[in-house]
Amino acid sequence: MERTSSGIIDDPASNRFLVPRRVFTEQATFEREYAAIFDTCWLYLGHASELPAPGSFVTRKVARRPILFTRDRDGEFHALFNACPHRGATVCRERSGRSPAFMCLYHGWTFGSDGHLKTLPGSSGYPEGFKTDPQKQMVHVPRMERFGDFFFISFARDGEDLATYLAGAGDYLKLISEHSTSGMQIVGGTQEYAIRGNWKLLSENSFDGYHAACNHSTYLEYLKSANGALSATPLAGEAYDLGNGHAVVEYSAPWGRPIASWVPLWGEAGKAEIDGVYAELVGRLGEPRADRIAHKNRNMVIFPNLVVNDIMAITVRTYFPTAPDYMEINAWALAPREESEWRRKYRLYNFTEFLGPGGFATPDDVEAIEKCQQGYATAGDALYNDISKGMIRADAPSFDDEAQMRCFWREWDRRVTTAKVMADA
Repeated sequence: MERTSSGIIDDPASNRFLVPRRVFTEQATFEREYAAIFDTCWLYLGHASELPAPGSFVTRKVARRPILFTRDRDGEFHALFNACPHRGATVCRERSGRSPAFMCLYHGWTFGSDGHLKTLPGSSGYPEGFKTDPQKQMVHVPRMERFGDFFFISFARDGEDLATYLAGAGDYLKLISEHSTSGMQIVGGTQEYAIRGNWKLLSENSFDGYHAACNHSTYLEYLKSANGALSATPLAGEAYDLGNGHAVVEYSAPWGRPIASWVPLWGEAGKAEIDGVYAELVGRLGEPRADRIAHKNRNMVIFPNLVVNDIMAITVRTYFPTAPDYMEINAWALAPREESEWRRKYRLYNFTEFLGPGGFATPDDVEAIEKCQQGYATAGDALYNDISKGMIRADAPSFDDEAQMRCFWREWDRRVTTAKVMADA
């Protein structure tokens, strides 16, 4: 039997993979996770389309830190800690917008989009050169890198570059960018909600093909009752280890996809448009890649907490824990810029009715996650979660096995075990 110091039992010889339930409830584990994972990994910040012009900005909270994501007058992107170097007040209080400068409400210090101090009231009371002192500027996040139009930040001052960290997940981000000839864009609006459960449960849930038939049966019945909303395509596919804790399930499914997978509900006019989109994909990318883009679905988790689900619509989702049993979620819709009004309408229908916090799927998932968290209070002899489905297979793991979750847990275990060793040293 192989047992790790975190308590995970990873025993391929006996087809056993068990995760101790205490890692979902312990405050000590939660603190180690922040030190070993959220303070060191590359974390998703935003998409280039959210800052379409110089002066654009958005504010985010990333791993408990307030971040100001800006584009300066020269078009350069910046990730700044949203705190005034004077007394620490939040500098920008708006969610998003355009502004060449940001003024702190407390004493009126004003900063440019690059974080440089521009003006301050009562400057005669300060020595010469005060305004250019490096310590008086807004602080940049230690590292920010870009992969295509996806921006990531890291609070660690050194470590592997973003492309190395993403490993095989990079090709899936590239695949999504290839949906469009003119670029992908975040569609206006953010879905925000919270779950009273441990964040790792949402990592598991986001690419768990096993729960769909049971937990989302209402959605599947709804599609069956909507004349023409389903094709004859079966749910079938595989799971792939993308390295560094990232994994994906890629599969066929019966629902329509506005990128280029038609269902009868959309009518003959819709079929003509979808056929045209598919022909363009084939001409630009070749048949195999066009077929993957149009006819396969992908649920991907980029470790630790970025979900990119390219299914009946595309959702980009992050979630950060504030306690062992509580997390805050943000999600955005991603779509081709040149998408017609008709396809955008169906994309957003799909996005809200399945993926949204008021849709069919997300409330099911929230309920399941919260019930799991409540169940962990039983303690006693029910000590482990079983994550072993598919370990007996000699061939590729199915999309409804749990191989992708084991990828996540092995990386989680590697990181928190190292953090524990460092803490004990």
